Amino acid sequence: MGEHHNNEEFSFIKEQIKERPVNKRKLLHKILWVALCGAVFGAAACITFVVVKPKLEMLTEPQPGQTVRIPENQKGWHGQDIGLEDESQKKDDDPGESASKQDNESQGDGETSGQDDKSEASGEDESQPEPVYIERDLKAEDYQELQNKLYAIGKRGNRSVVTVTGVKNNTDWFDSAYESENQASGIIIADTEKELLILTERKVIDNAAAISITFINDTEVPASLKKYDGNTGIAIISVALEDIPQETLGKIDVAVMGNSVPVNQGTVVIAIGSPLGATYSILCGTVTSSDNTVSAWDSSYTIFTTDIMGSSQGSGALINLDGEVVGLVMQGYSSEGDQNTITALSISQLKGIIEDLSSGRAIPYLGVKVSTVTDEIVEEYGLPKGVYIKSVETDEPSPAMEAGLLEGDVIVAMNGEAVLTVEEYTKRLQALEPEQQMILTVLRQNGKEYAELECSATVGVRQ
Repeated sequence: MGEHHNNEEFSFIKEQIKERPVNKRKLLHKILWVALCGAVFGAAACITFVVVKPKLEMLTEPQPGQTVRIPENQKGWHGQDIGLEDESQKKDDDPGESASKQDNESQGDGETSGQDDKSEASGEDESQPEPVYIERDLKAEDYQELQNKLYAIGKRGNRSVVTVTGVKNNTDWFDSAYESENQASGIIIADTEKELLILTERKVIDNAAAISITFINDTEVPASLKKYDGNTGIAIISVALEDIPQETLGKIDVAVMGNSVPVNQGTVVIAIGSPLGATYSILCGTVTSSDNTVSAWDSSYTIFTTDIMGSSQGSGALINLDGEVVGLVMQGYSSEGDQNTITALSISQLKGIIEDLSSGRAIPYLGVKVSTVTDEIVEEYGLPKGVYIKSVETDEPSPAMEAGLLEGDVIVAMNGEAVLTVEEYTKRLQALEPEQQMILTVLRQNGKEYAELECSATVGVRQ
């Protein structure tokens, strides 16, 4: 009896447990729900990478457009609207080709001759054809046509010119406040997709309470100082693109920084900006001298003098026949005899400084005026080869003065690397950063001998 009772008590063990039948509808709903969630997640991820990610990168990472690069040799716009040659047909660094091409075109069948010249210049044929001279009686209208072409180049170049206005707050003798304005031309040198960068002279905006820019169509917008160089006196100011009307953007151009190395005596140039004080002037002339240099702190620059009449307060740029900027008009570098003619600094020597200022980098400063000791100077004066210190900045404390450098010292090495020319000195200095320590090896005269010593200097920034 008990055994039978136990069998009944545990009889459930022998029962088979059946699985619950699958609810296909609920399963389908779950599959659809998972698929929908996956689709939504994928769409969200796509939107995040396509839309949000670039914006976050713009806020957190430096953009390529924020660093301005100016190649050594850029090609200009070549004035297609005035019949100048197309960029694809122009040969690099061949100043005589354009003149040859114009002569050939005036001959009617001269195109073949021009092509022969090109093939022989490229080395296909070593023989050179004899030049062909065509006599032509020039008429007054020919001169006018040439003038029209030159002025068309200048007119196009003025699309890159702006008027920079610096407003200062002053107080008169009666303690009454008033405002004064300084104006000069500026050159649009870059478009970073966020702002326009404009090259001008620091003296126009020095201690200015407000800065504004007026474009060629008289549109005026606010601007701000980006960086300036106390050594040369040039400055970069910026204008936010969002502040410039679209109509104005269609009327302006970014200037092309050309190669001023080929500029020499007799080169035809055009002065744009305000060389005589009036804005958007166009003056044509030639370079009368290209072998003069002027000493600035820590460097020297080539000065172009011209036969173009100018003002002591003139500003702007010199452009070549391709519309490229080859000189920055800065009358402050003129000698007393050149105050009434346009004087400009070679743009090729300023490109490194312009790039650094455009990128917001301070220009390294030591505070010496230097010149290269050439072989002729070595032979005539018995100086050692190197970089001769003509003067040391003492009006305000300079790194050179604090390092113990003296007038008459000859710098022969910087941080252990030999320097023999001003160009080498400037290049090595510009590669350093403010507050960085450097060791200068100099030769100092001690009686009839030169003693070698080392001076430690801290790179500064000229205010």
